[in-house]
Amino acid sequence: MSNGSNVHVSNAPNSLLESAGDLMRLPLDLLNGGIRTTVQIVEPLAKTAIDLLGSLLNAVGQGIQGVLSIVTPKK
Repeated sequence: MSNGSNVHVSNAPNSLLESAGDLMRLPLDLLNGGIRTTVQIVEPLAKTAIDLLGSLLNAVGQGIQGVLSIVTPKK
């Protein structure tokens, strides 16, 4: 005796497991996307900070050399 619906009870467990898998995968996908975005933001900032630090250390080194050339007695 059919009530006219096309719902197959045998597919229900598979659909339920698929939906549960999708719900579990969503937070992982969001976390993965957040990590990628963070890396894309931090990477150029870190490179710029390293370049700036290198330039600063170079300037300090040149300043020290200048002071030493003034202080050091000439022969």
